Amino acid sequence: MTPFGEAVRRLRRERGVSQKQMAAALGVTPAYLSALENGHRGRPSFDFLQRVAGYFNIIWDEADDLFRVASHSHPRVVVDTTGLPAAYTALANRLATEIRGLPPDAVTELTEMLDRIVFLREKAR
Repeated sequence: MTPFGEAVRRLRRERGVSQKQMAAALGVTPAYLSALENGHRGRPSFDFLQRVAGYFNIIWDEADDLFRVASHSHPRVVVDTTGLPAAYTALANRLATEIRGLPPDAVTELTEMLDRIVFLREKAR
């Protein structure tokens, strides 16, 4: 499952809407919506994101969150380390090799560490 799929499923369930109902309202097939929710499809288009936000009538902040999680929801990621030191390439390859075996708490810890680093970098600008 992707972060976007998880968010859509949560919104759908909170509002008591079936995949079939939502798919019909958005002009997509239930199979496509299911594939999005289960991480078998890549990032949705901007147009689709707008239709989802409109369908659920969500406010700007919540829509921004939905758009943000969609940007982090491509199940097949390519990490371009061209021009970076060898250690960066080694890290990207190691993560690709090990990610399926990481326990959830390790994923949380790594994500929090990255969030702190990005926050400090942005603060320094």
